[in-house]
Amino acid sequence: MGLLVVGYLLVRQFDLEEFRAIHWNWRLVSFCGAAVLIFLLRHLAYSYRLHLLSERFFSFRKSMKLIVIWEFSSAVSPSSVGGALVALFALSKENYPGGKTAALVVYTIVQDTIFFLVSLPLLFFLIGPMIIRPGITDFASMDQYGLWFLISYTIMIVYGGTLSYGLFVSPHRFKQFLAWLTKFSWTRRFRAKAVEIGRDIVTASNEYRSKPWSLHLKSFLATMVAWSTRFLTVALLIFGFVEDLDFSGYNLAFLYGRLQAMFSIILFIPTPGGAGVVEYLFGGFLSDFVPSGIAPIVAGIWRLLTYYSYLLLGVLIIPGWLRKVMRRG
Repeated sequence: MGLLVVGYLLVRQFDLEEFRAIHWNWRLVSFCGAAVLIFLLRHLAYSYRLHLLSERFFSFRKSMKLIVIWEFSSAVSPSSVGGALVALFALSKENYPGGKTAALVVYTIVQDTIFFLVSLPLLFFLIGPMIIRPGITDFASMDQYGLWFLISYTIMIVYGGTLSYGLFVSPHRFKQFLAWLTKFSWTRRFRAKAVEIGRDIVTASNEYRSKPWSLHLKSFLATMVAWSTRFLTVALLIFGFVEDLDFSGYNLAFLYGRLQAMFSIILFIPTPGGAGVVEYLFGGFLSDFVPSGIAPIVAGIWRLLTYYSYLLLGVLIIPGWLRKVMRRG
């Protein structure tokens, strides 16, 4: 879907003159190389977090392979679902205890959410409403994307705050609340799933509340690095292709904020990995940085590096991994 949309945008928006204006020089090569290195750092940060939270049950090398499986499942799942279910399956197949598996996955979701809940208001305060989309200078000028930004952030507050309360404050009350919430006729069909979530939260709370603060701090720092490098990868590609864009701290921070805001808006897209929609929205969200004539090219390279690479790696790694774990039983 993403490739089809990129192809469509190239036909509709591609500007030969702007493409010819791209200087294929050492600046472009350097920024693209830096983007690749930053992307690799993201994978290392996720792998370190898994290695750390499993208390080194998974070696760092094994963690790197499991993160490929995790990211592959995220790439083929709707953005609103992610790869959590496949992660549960993958970790359990590596003989990691079932209760600890659920605890680890829930804890990573909470850390990911806390990162967004803390960083988005900070970026909004430092840069202003322009981080959402070009032309949004204040709350009065917010369009449907600004509204969806607020809705997405509100959703993150609700489920992030609720999971954090259940994980760190009172897991048993959280479990009781889910049971009460699903006793009504119109919510009863979700009862089994709610009971499972409540049980996972209690397990995760028992598992991680007693851990030293150093583990929480290190894993959250790894979370920050993993998410930050996700957006910095795109920013560096843009600096490489748009030569007249000054590489300054302000522009880098502005681009970073815009990309994180864009990601929060597309977080609940129902297509696999946001395929198609992300590529289509890219040029509009970054029209004040990237000329429309080359936006599809930049978007295509970005997705090739950060999205299709995991699809390819997953296709290469997962069949052999599945044969191995199934043979093991």
